[in-house]
Amino acid sequence: MSIKQAKPFLKWAGGKTQLLETISSNISYGYDDKFFYIEPFIGGGAVLFSVLNNYKNLEKAIINDINLDLINSYRTIKYNVENLVDILNKWQTEYHDLVENEELKKKYFYTKRDLFNQRNSSNIIQAALLIFLNRTCFNGLYRVNKKNQFNVPMGSYKKPMICDRDNLLVVSKLLQKVEILHGDFEKTLDRVPTNSYSLFYFDPPYKPLSKTANFNSYANNNFNDDEQIRLKQFCDKLDKLNYSWILSNSDVKTGNDEDNFFDQLYSKYYINRVLARRSINSNASQRGKLNELLITNIDIENNSKISV
Repeated sequence: MSIKQAKPFLKWAGGKTQLLETISSNISYGYDDKFFYIEPFIGGGAVLFSVLNNYKNLEKAIINDINLDLINSYRTIKYNVENLVDILNKWQTEYHDLVENEELKKKYFYTKRDLFNQRNSSNIIQAALLIFLNRTCFNGLYRVNKKNQFNVPMGSYKKPMICDRDNLLVVSKLLQKVEILHGDFEKTLDRVPTNSYSLFYFDPPYKPLSKTANFNSYANNNFNDDEQIRLKQFCDKLDKLNYSWILSNSDVKTGNDEDNFFDQLYSKYYINRVLARRSINSNASQRGKLNELLITNIDIENNSKISV
């Protein structure tokens, strides 16, 4: 393999690759420390892979998501990566061979999309379909409707990399240290040893900046304000258990300077505003660099490293 550092195998709206340095600076564990890492909204996994790449003594990682298609892809890469690579490599060859025939290329894409939405293929095929669609659809966007049907149109890429074999193999190797869950974010706590050194990182569906800006279409459910409040209450619980946590969310003050939803909700914690680039938004005015929130119960200035 020509690479050693794992990276996200999917392009995911709101991915944290660009903010890794900022998020990492809020992790109070040293690179040689032993601790548990928990990510209840895994998404594309940029922070997960950064932790797995850099913290070699990590006891264990626990990831979770409500999106079963996404979780199936992680499980497939962990347990059946070679078969997955074979399928993706075949589809990549077939798709690239149609580069000069737009009509057949569209037919190929939409046939795969229809097959994915039927959801009656094997877990390996479903994972391959998700990766294929992610690499070939418009802007690499994952979006489903209320019927849980993927509805993103074909993208304009001529010969996209559909099978990134080297990265998938490295990801599979690292995922051997990861427990993969599917369901509500609160269930992750049940898998954390009592009194352990543990760090939770939360990247939930963001609270929209406006009524038309909705980033909650990763699953056919709605992560509304009540869910945001329930997540904060879960963070309170973790704080009382002496677990460290970091949380990302939108800065709703960007759309309305008088909107203090998160400032009031997390008033007793550390709230930092960081610049991030958003490229997936139907509203052009809300693309580009915008503030995001990075909220944590860790006092980095007074406790730069936790002694373990």
